[in-house]
Amino acid sequence: MSTATDPRHGAAGPTAPGTALQQAVAQARRWYWQRISAMVLAVCVVLHLAGMVWAVRGGLSAAEILARTQGNALFAAFYTVFVLACAVHVPIGLIAIAREWWRWSPGAAAWFARLVTVALLALGLRAVWAVYAPGS
Repeated sequence: MSTATDPRHGAAGPTAPGTALQQAVAQARRWYWQRISAMVLAVCVVLHLAGMVWAVRGGLSAAEILARTQGNALFAAFYTVFVLACAVHVPIGLIAIAREWWRWSPGAAAWFARLVTVALLALGLRAVWAVYAPGS
């Protein structure tokens, strides 16, 4: 932290970390990661829906689908990528919503997004494991 004149801290107190340039770079990075994760999600959603339609039209029951997913590493890898893409994409959007619509402070929005990220990862990866794990 540098010391400079800051109305929040008097004549010569610490200033908040981050300059306008750093904030702009951080926003650009969030924009980039949200677009990349959206592309991954689009592919995952199409593949997931196509697989579900194929399975149902093929007459597979939920039990038969589950039997095919258990122990299938390709299945686990695909849905792990799906979960990770969600865990990147959703919190970035939530930060924007919390700041713009709910008028939350940047810090509160960021902490909320972190909590959602942890929940998405924990629940999503647990679901992948539950469906993948042999004998579950």
